[in-house]
Amino acid sequence: MFFTRPQTMYWVYILESQSDKSWYIGYTSNLEKRIKEHKDGLGGKTTKEKGDWEIIYCEGYRDKQDAIGRERFLKSGSGRGFIKKQLKNYLLPFS
Repeated sequence: MFFTRPQTMYWVYILESQSDKSWYIGYTSNLEKRIKEHKDGLGGKTTKEKGDWEIIYCEGYRDKQDAIGRERFLKSGSGRGFIKKQLKNYLLPFS
């Protein structure tokens, strides 16, 4: 008999401020809790001042290092270009 424990998922996510349309990119193993923390001003100094964050994108990974690598990529110039192409219809009204 084989027993496998539940696999933790790691989420790379993008939040958008509803007031100024700025983005925050991060990763977590508990997406719902982390978004609530950002909205409640407990997300850290980058998101603390704004509580109007909404999730606009996320990706799930089984390996933590894969999620960290993806987060780093999305924060780069090439990564932001990818996001803009990926969300072109969502971002169209803001262009």
